[in-house]
Amino acid sequence: MIAVVHHPSYVAPAPSRSAYQWNKNGLVRDLLAASGMAIDWHVPAPMPRHWLAAVHDEAYVAEVIEARVPREKERRIGFAVTPAVAERAQAVPGGTWLAARLALEHGFAANSAGGSHHALADTGAGFCVFNDLAVAAVRLVDEALVRRVLIVDCDVHQGDGTAALTAGCDAIATYSIHAEKNFPARKQPSTLDVALPDGVGDDEYLATLEATLTPMVERFAPDLILYQAGVDPFEGDRLGRLAMSREGLVRRDRWIAGLAASRGLPLASALGGGYGDDAMEVAARHVTSVLTLGDAYRAAMQKELP
Repeated sequence: MIAVVHHPSYVAPAPSRSAYQWNKNGLVRDLLAASGMAIDWHVPAPMPRHWLAAVHDEAYVAEVIEARVPREKERRIGFAVTPAVAERAQAVPGGTWLAARLALEHGFAANSAGGSHHALADTGAGFCVFNDLAVAAVRLVDEALVRRVLIVDCDVHQGDGTAALTAGCDAIATYSIHAEKNFPARKQPSTLDVALPDGVGDDEYLATLEATLTPMVERFAPDLILYQAGVDPFEGDRLGRLAMSREGLVRRDRWIAGLAASRGLPLASALGGGYGDDAMEVAARHVTSVLTLGDAYRAAMQKELP
């Protein structure tokens, strides 16, 4: 059984003139429910305002919650922050935090949204309003649920917001493997950045991931991995510049799950990026990722048992 976090507010009505696929999270939910895999569903509480303000500027938190985000910030985000979008923005970090709590209990858990790694202290950006990864990590550490959190970001875009928001926190480390020439134009230094040239395919990607992430895990010795499981390194992704196949994405997620499970590390995933004209195809990539992670983590844990 796989623990999956989902909130009805994840499926918010699309603001006018929005390029973001607002039905993606609903399709992910429906495809998971129809997958035949036993899913243990959990509904998160909205992230309390003071925890959002522990990472983001209080003035920006107020702008979002009260749905009065200035137009210039909405342009950076990519859509208008309506009351429904504001409700979703509070639910998503609550979902990533709950997935982490469930992972601490069960080994692996997934949020069916999240991975909003471009949101910065005083503004959102790149379809991201609040940075659920940074908020969840800071709360986990401050509440002494873990000593150290490693955020592993495999989205095709660099995790600039996550890196900036957690910089200077010794208890949180950030790893980002991404397409060097892709968004954002201005990168923020992660603890470790692995920038890839355009067109990198499965074998080179996976060899680079193993060679760089394994020693980082061993050196940092986290108590939990938060995994931004973006599926936009796929060769057919509308906003990607890499060339991974569907099987390559499966191999990536199997390896990530095995890395965590072999060390007894809880693993919590957030959806991350995935883009295309066919929303069902994009949702199917995300669902394959969640199911692969859950199955591979369980299999690796069973292999490690005496």
